[in-house]
Amino acid sequence: MLKCIGIDPGLGRLGFASISREGHLFRPLSFGCIETFPSDPVPDRLHMIYEKLGEQIVCCSPDFMSVEKLFFGRNITTAEYVWQARGVVLLLAAEHGLPVLEPKPSQIKLAVCGNGKAPKEQVQKMVQRMLNLDSIPRPDDAADAIAAAITGFFLYSQEKKIIDRGGRHASIPFR
Repeated sequence: MLKCIGIDPGLGRLGFASISREGHLFRPLSFGCIETFPSDPVPDRLHMIYEKLGEQIVCCSPDFMSVEKLFFGRNITTAEYVWQARGVVLLLAAEHGLPVLEPKPSQIKLAVCGNGKAPKEQVQKMVQRMLNLDSIPRPDDAADAIAAAITGFFLYSQEKKIIDRGGRHASIPFR
């Protein structure tokens, strides 16, 4: 059994999802959202993310992490805060010795729906089906984190095949 923790980064709301895979079956271990208060100082909000996400990593002991790559158009202020939260996530991965995969939003949509331009609602419905859940995971950030984790499994398998064939110089340490 292989386990991945998927992350949808954000400062106000950070989605996380620990998913296991046995063969072609995905199973949710834990998913949700870490919410911080806009009225709190940014360092305190980042610390809360560090603490809460660290607890999730310890609890689920994933084999690797999949963190959605960010794309921002014009809102530089929002981007700055999200990048700071993403830095905390990457720090936690390093502290726990987790290899990190970073799928782009289009890769996530392609892996989950078969269409790199799929609407958010379609991704959420496919996540529900793939994990055999009674309803679409809420909030949206949790569903996005599940999709990032599922994509992480596909990317992890690709990377492993490349390394096993003598490609890339062990860019991901496999156990």
